[in-house]
This record gives sequence, structure tokens and C-alpha cells, in this order.
Amino acid sequence: MASSLIVSLAVLGCLSVLGCAGDEQNKGRGFGDNFAWVDFESGLQEAKETKKPLLLLIHKSWCGACKALKPKFAASKQIQDLSKHFVMVNVEDDEEPHGEEYTPDGGYIPRILFMDPEGKVRRDIVNMNGNPSYRYYYPDPIQVVDAMKLALEKIAPDTLNAQHPDEL
Repeated sequence: MASSLIVSLAVLGCLSVLGCAGDEQNKGRGFGDNFAWVDFESGLQEAKETKKPLLLLIHKSWCGACKALKPKFAASKQIQDLSKHFVMVNVEDDEEPHGEEYTPDGGYIPRILFMDPEGKVRRDIVNMNGNPSYRYYYPDPIQVVDAMKLALEKIAPDTLNAQHPDEL
């Protein structure tokens, strides 16, 4: 009995180690491994250094709406193209940053916030075509694209001026 418990614990330990290694390689967490995802703290530092706006994607592993958005977000060529002008941060479950600034109109998920290079959440960059009660909820990739373009206009207008209009 005791030996089977030890074996079970050893197997669980191995699985959790393997799961952690897999998570490190799968930073997209279903939202696309073709993005340059970074963790929140690294993202804040990178935004400050590069002067790029930060896209903060907050989601939960168990969330149905998050699961529905994942393949659409991952498949969007427009989001991928625009992501080159952003620091892309993807936080899941307990990685969600704490503070009222990260829940500007509630703690629902998924939500996408845009931050300036100094780390300030830009409350003026919202889903203009979404539910006014959930302004940072984007169920459709086109809405994300529109918000990304708005973020570039407001936070990094020189980025837009340097690009050919067809690229954005």
C-alpha cells in the first residue's frame, strides 16, 4: 500500500515537471505560438526599453469564452502582423496582475488591456463595437485588430506614420 502511494506520488511529480516544461515552450497557451509572448514583468521592462505599447491578454484555463477566442486569435494574420509593434503579454490563471488598474470595469475574462510604455493601463482603448458593460472583452479578432490600431494611433503614432497603410 505504501509503495503504491510512493509510486503514484512519483508519477504525479514527473507529470507536473513535464507539464511545466511544456508550458514554458507553449507560451501561447492556445492563443498562438507564433507571437513573441513574454511574461508580465518582462513585458513591462521591454515596453519601457523599446517604447512599444503593451497588449495584456488576461484569461483563465477553465474559461469557456477564453477557449472560444483562442483559435480565432491564433489564426488572425492581422493580429499577428500588428503584434510586431507591441509587447505581447499572455497571463493565465494566477499570473493575472493584481490591482484596480487591471480590472477597469470588472474582473471578467477574457479581457485585453493596452498599456503605454510606462506601464499605465490605457482606459481609453476599448472594444468600440462591444458590450459597453464589458469594454475590454473582445470575442472577435476584428475587434482586437481595431483596438490594436487605435492603441498604435494613441500610444505610438510614429509607428503608423512609418508604415505603409496596407501593412496595418
